[in-house]
Amino acid sequence: MTSTPTRAAELPPSAPHRSAVFVPGALGRRAVAALSFRNIGAVYVWLVIVVLFSVWAPDTFPTIITVKQVLNGNAVAGLVGLSVVPPLAARVFDLSVAYTMSLTSVLAARFLVSAGLGPGAALALAMAAALLIGVVNGIVVVVLRVDSFIATLATGALIQSLITMVTNDSSITGVQLLAKPFASIAQLDAGGITLPVLYLLLAALAIWFLLEHTATGRRLYATGFNADAARLQGVRTDRLRFLTLVTSSLLSGFAGIVFASSVGSGSPTAGTPYLLSAYAAAFVGATQLRAGRFNAWGTVLAVLLLGTGITGLGLATSAQWAASLFTGSVLIVALVLTGGRIALPAVLRRRKGIPSNAGAGTPTESGTPSATSKET
Repeated sequence: MTSTPTRAAELPPSAPHRSAVFVPGALGRRAVAALSFRNIGAVYVWLVIVVLFSVWAPDTFPTIITVKQVLNGNAVAGLVGLSVVPPLAARVFDLSVAYTMSLTSVLAARFLVSAGLGPGAALALAMAAALLIGVVNGIVVVVLRVDSFIATLATGALIQSLITMVTNDSSITGVQLLAKPFASIAQLDAGGITLPVLYLLLAALAIWFLLEHTATGRRLYATGFNADAARLQGVRTDRLRFLTLVTSSLLSGFAGIVFASSVGSGSPTAGTPYLLSAYAAAFVGATQLRAGRFNAWGTVLAVLLLGTGITGLGLATSAQWAASLFTGSVLIVALVLTGGRIALPAVLRRRKGIPSNAGAGTPTESGTPSATSKET
């Protein structure tokens, strides 16, 4: 007589045990990877900076006032830094963001003070000017095929000449800039945290969602990694590059309006100090969270790191040149780290004698198989 296996015998008793062991192990590995220096090294550097200045200036630095100062004082820098992230993701440089910021700052002030327009009309006209700059940049770079680095530098020079013509190199001031509702754009606060901090978070959230959770974001990254391959796959790379330049101009133009509201004047050199810090933040951010990719939250993290260091240097009464030295040094280190991540695998393959195409068929950074793997 043969026996019929019971239902209990059909279920492997060790299956639940294996899954229970596997899940915590996988979560642990993910947690270790997420907290590694390679992924969030800027956070650890930030903590070192905080400790350093807490020891250097114990009476002024480790206070809640300093925290608010770092957040409020770097919100505009964060907006300008975020403005260059979409173009850089598509491998396009926009060096006109600083000039666009200065232009919208002086135009909003001039329309309010000299032209006597209301805040709504003044802001709309200033943002229209920023939109026009983005369109001109897009035409020169995408349609006329001029290198973006040179093209946006040239348009920046043209914008600066327009600023000089409007202001005669003098700041525009007036009581209209100090009164509500224009002053409330940047000076309204809740618990000591001003509105520009909220603008920064909203802009970062929008760019993060666009790049990480939409098809447009994946196409932007594909354009930045290899524009020719993306074009062969049907991606409209020219349109994407054009739109990134328009987006960059609009966001930097808005930063100029926020700046004018915060200081109560339109400055012809408002954006000049922000150009280096914007690109420093973007490149440092590319080494964080999404290594090798320009991303929103990494840029915000880099802005706060740079802002904390510069604020600490100010509170420690260091020399005036120390802030520029700090920003430039951080940018160089970030470029070295980013370049090392890209070049190291190729160097190791050459040393081991492995052909450079030996990795064909593995997933690319965008998570899709390479063309070679499809053919095989």
